[in-house]
Formats: sequence, C-alpha cells, structure tokens
Amino acid sequence: MQSYKDLEIYQLSHKLGLDIHKMSLGLPRFELYEEGSQIRRSSKAISTNIVEGFGRKKYRQDYIKYLIYAHSTCDETVEHLRYLYETNSLKDENMFSTLLGKLEMLSKKINKFIQAVSSQL
Repeated sequence: MQSYKDLEIYQLSHKLGLDIHKMSLGLPRFELYEEGSQIRRSSKAISTNIVEGFGRKKYRQDYIKYLIYAHSTCDETVEHLRYLYETNSLKDENMFSTLLGKLEMLSKKINKFIQAVSSQL
C-alpha cells in the first residue's frame, strides 16, 4: 500500500465527509453554526484521523490510536446526525437513512481494519 488514498476506509470516509458537508448547508440557518458546524467537523475528522494514522504507520501503536480516533469520531458523527433528524432540523428521512447507513457501515469497516492492524506481527 503506497498511500492512505488506497485505503477503502479513507475513500469511504472522505466521500462521506463531502456528502455530510453538502447536507449541512441545507440545514435551517440557526443550525448552520451550531449542530451543522459540529457534524461538518466530526465527519471530516474521520478521514483526517485515518490520514494522520497512516503517516505514523511505522509506529503501530500510534497508527492504531488514530484509527481508534477515526472510529470514535464516526460514532460521534452518527450522534450529530441523529440530533439533527430528531429535532427536525434535517427533515429528509431518505437522506438521514442513507447517511446513517453509510456511517454505520464505515464504523464496522474501521473496526475491522483496527483489528487487522492490531493482529499484524
């Protein structure tokens, strides 16, 4: 593997960060700088933690630490998405379901990747 860009979890998280950014710009004005800002930051932090960890892959414990950060940030993003939907700031049920499904799938993939990196000799 030559680059973090080759990692499926990076590719998925980067695309998801872009999708969530676009979704957040359609939120009610009062949410743009509150929950909208939070979900933009947390969704982008998933991929940035993967990138930072990859840069430290020579030091396996650091790599794993940043992958764990990416995993926990993915879960944080799910929570922000739920808040937006449950407060009716995000009214599009299809968009909510689609983003939630992608986040949950990504969370599982990151978890499996952490296990794979952890088990390498």
